[in-house]
Amino acid sequence: MKQAEKPRVLLHRREVLRRNSLSNTGLYKRIEAGLFVRSVPLGMQRVGWPEEEVDAIITARIAGKSDDEIRALVQQLHVARKVAA
Repeated sequence: MKQAEKPRVLLHRREVLRRNSLSNTGLYKRIEAGLFVRSVPLGMQRVGWPEEEVDAIITARIAGKSDDEIRALVQQLHVARKVAA
């Protein structure tokens, strides 16, 4: 029997900041540097981040991955978004 897939959740900016102990500036600098995934537009002035992508980056940081390894992960996550669409 196939297991049910976990529902995909989008996190608001405030939750992303809390989970990563970042400021707004810190988050957007990491995005600019390729060290964090880009947000997903949700509508008028609202964006979100896929929870599984945020968790993957946190897990990589905890595992001691280098910035180059994190950049590669971020690229993989962005490609996976396009494939899933």
